[in-house]
Amino acid sequence: MRLQVIQDSKGKATGVYIPIKEWENLKKQYKDLEVLEFEEPTKEQLLLELKEAVTQLKLVEQGKLKARPAKELLDEL
Repeated sequence: MRLQVIQDSKGKATGVYIPIKEWENLKKQYKDLEVLEFEEPTKEQLLLELKEAVTQLKLVEQGKLKARPAKELLDEL
């Protein structure tokens, strides 16, 4: 396997690059790896999530929904 270590400006390892052909072989061998892949959300998904966020924000402003602490929100990301 030909892995490439990705380093920051100080030389500290921050990630690993796996060639796509080898990644595909790993996914065939270890089926659970597929859940690790990130799928880009569609425009429709993004718009739906934004609409939901605006709706929730309006409910918070009206006092009908309790806001969450910012730290909790950031931890979720």
